[in-house]
Amino acid sequence: MYHAENLNNKVRLFLSILWPIMVTQLSLFAMNLVDTMMSGRVGTDDLAGVAIGSSLWLPIFTGVNGILLAVTPIVAHFIGSGQKDKIAGAVTQAMYLSVALGILVFVVGSFVLDPVLHIMNLDTGVHHIAFHYLVGLSIGIIPLFLSNVLRNFFDGQGFTRITMFITILAVPFNVLLNYGFIFGNFGLPALGGIGAGYATAITYWIILLVSIWMTFRLTVIKHYRLFVKWIMPSWKAWKEQLSIGIPIGLSIFFESSIFSVVTLLVGIMFSTVAIAANQVALSFTTLMFMIPLSISMALTIVVGYSVGGGKLKAAKQYGRLGVWGGIGFLACGAVFLFFFRESIAGLYTTDIDVIMMAGQFFIIAIVYQLSDAAQSGLQGVLRGYKDVKAPFLIALTSYWGVGIPAGYSLAAFTPLGPFGLWIGITLGLTCAAIGFYIRLQIVQRRFELGEN
Repeated sequence: MYHAENLNNKVRLFLSILWPIMVTQLSLFAMNLVDTMMSGRVGTDDLAGVAIGSSLWLPIFTGVNGILLAVTPIVAHFIGSGQKDKIAGAVTQAMYLSVALGILVFVVGSFVLDPVLHIMNLDTGVHHIAFHYLVGLSIGIIPLFLSNVLRNFFDGQGFTRITMFITILAVPFNVLLNYGFIFGNFGLPALGGIGAGYATAITYWIILLVSIWMTFRLTVIKHYRLFVKWIMPSWKAWKEQLSIGIPIGLSIFFESSIFSVVTLLVGIMFSTVAIAANQVALSFTTLMFMIPLSISMALTIVVGYSVGGGKLKAAKQYGRLGVWGGIGFLACGAVFLFFFRESIAGLYTTDIDVIMMAGQFFIIAIVYQLSDAAQSGLQGVLRGYKDVKAPFLIALTSYWGVGIPAGYSLAAFTPLGPFGLWIGITLGLTCAAIGFYIRLQIVQRRFELGEN
């Protein structure tokens, strides 16, 4: 990575970092997409069960990974300021932290999972599939968190192609494992939607093992001597990482959890068809969101590197480039989504009622995705400045103070039904985008005045 001196070079550098992240994110999401599509081919109960299980897991997964995402700006700042000697220690401490968090999630989940599912009063078949899908997935929790630390370590240095290669390599394994465990091929038991959890967990182990192998094989990485030179766990180092990571993790948790809460509310308030339709629409729109999410992650890297090197003008230019790029992409995607919404839903299920309802969800999604692109990009810029506490408060207020209450009210007390929940999401994301924009102006002004 280098400090680009003109706009054209900045665009080239940004794109060179962005496109591998984009391929990585799309590949990671492809695993979830395969889970959903293959489960949907088994039956509506399997699709709904995987939807509920995924909705419970998603906020935990994204929240913890958000905490570990602190590695990216920390490494980027060290690189930008010429302090490479501090990187290995920070990454090793993050690996210790990831294992501790993985154990915590596993233990807490073993106590609360079944009671939470009982509260939802699901159909017996849906409850059974959701529970055992998550049991299977739990086998891969610790390797998933460990591999994400290594990913953030690679990405923070601008080596985004490494994680791209690893993820692309893992996707075919995930597809074959799903094909085996869901439908009973290759001599494996036919577990239906439950099998998707086991397939994904095994894939997480594959990703970890390949990531570790990379730290020994690549010249640009192996001099850090990860997994060779160990240091003692340090609460002081954990505290520093958590001071950055917890606000990031909570911000991501509150964002991802609104989608999960919407799915859970649909499950409690409406029919199995509504659950399945909601999952179809959410699955495809999340696939589209992988582009602005990738832009957000790239922004954290280039902005963090620029700020660490004292290049504040460059940091602002990268911010404008990335935020508007994400909005522009989803604006184009909205046109495609409008005209092909029912055809897209047909890729997930043959149930005509699910297809028609999912098409209506897609129409609302066209609006909320623009706000989602804006808020995601702005958060990526703020993380590059290591500004995370105020964005957390903005996220909490917007998503849970506006989005969820508004959505529930519209769903429960108006004829909008489940569609009211998605309108609430739109309102929450829009408020977040406005709040993050205002905060970014304040942060940039402080840095320019030397008050950071």
